[in-house]
Amino acid sequence: MFGTTLVLALRSIRRHLLRSFLTILGIVIGVGAVVTMVTLGKATTAAVQQSISALGTNILQVRPGQGFGRGGGGPRPPDFKPEDVAAIANQIAGVTAVAPQASATATAIYEGANWSTTINGTTDAIFQVQPWPLASGRRWTPVEESAGAAVCIIGNTVSKNLFPGGDPVGHRFRIGPISCDVIGVLTTRGQAGFGGDQDDTVVMPIKAVQRRFTGNRDIRLMLVGVDERFSTSTVQAGITDLLRERRTITGDKPDDFNIFDTKQISDTLTGTTTLLTGIVAAVAGISLVVGGIGIMNIMLVSVTERTREIGIRLAIGAVAREVLLQFLVEAIALSCLGGVTGLIVAQAAIAIIAPLIKVQWLFVPEINIFAFAISAVIGVVFGYFPARRAAAMNPIDALRHE
Repeated sequence: MFGTTLVLALRSIRRHLLRSFLTILGIVIGVGAVVTMVTLGKATTAAVQQSISALGTNILQVRPGQGFGRGGGGPRPPDFKPEDVAAIANQIAGVTAVAPQASATATAIYEGANWSTTINGTTDAIFQVQPWPLASGRRWTPVEESAGAAVCIIGNTVSKNLFPGGDPVGHRFRIGPISCDVIGVLTTRGQAGFGGDQDDTVVMPIKAVQRRFTGNRDIRLMLVGVDERFSTSTVQAGITDLLRERRTITGDKPDDFNIFDTKQISDTLTGTTTLLTGIVAAVAGISLVVGGIGIMNIMLVSVTERTREIGIRLAIGAVAREVLLQFLVEAIALSCLGGVTGLIVAQAAIAIIAPLIKVQWLFVPEINIFAFAISAVIGVVFGYFPARRAAAMNPIDALRHE
């Protein structure tokens, strides 16, 4: 019985192809929009999490100043000194390593090729704090670090622009006022969360950068690795107290430094993208309701057009539930057809949009199943009233209908 009813429903849909397509268009748009928005939202969230995790987990970033968008005028807060780095590493429980950083920009030159890049001076502790292994070569030795030797480890972008197609390890190139020996190449990281190229960097011992580029011992950033057994908030509070004491900040005076927890940044950005994805998906889901109303409308028209057919079926022995099932199955078939078409449209849209916004293409089975199930439910909900109306007809009145 159900198979016969389904065949009749599909024949009715095929008999009015254009009308059927226009009827399911709202379902197609609704399902396609919801699946596309949610999938791209998840892909964006994954990209943000990956970008933050590339900085390392359980890391605190310590910078002079009161943070972004605060402070305004007044004297610039003093930078950190090597003694601050040693104090945090030795006096704060739960700290695994502290990597100071001093930065500069310069043009790198090798055999006619030149590339403007960022120089990051740091210590070997950076490789303990951040998970950034080498693709080739080695790290500098303690002797090279203490001596401020002109050795460097370059990122993939610098390698491709200065040494296209070759292995840069063992070669010497000029960067700014000095010549530098390449001892290693970092693995590729890609774009950062705010659009910067993480591979466009030259990493050198911090003393070499301070002597040859910045001309002072100032440190603008400290990356503090935290033991997983310790709470980052506890370690952060300990660093705050220590730095306030070392920088003679007393009473209610505000800190002239700021500490960022990478995990908190990740959680905040993830929560924001998830919220925005939910809002956009909810707005897109309104078109599903509009599509359901369209199905109800066209089914009511279909019931009116086929009144005599209904009367004949009832007169020759069809019972009310069979007529109800016929029209209900037709509404569900329309809705499910719209759902399947919407899923196909969504996957095509994701494949086009994902590369444009530079996120990875994802297939999320649960949202696809959920969207299709919603389209089927809409067929049941909005198709029941027209089907019930057809089943409740009086056969004699239906046969008299012109």
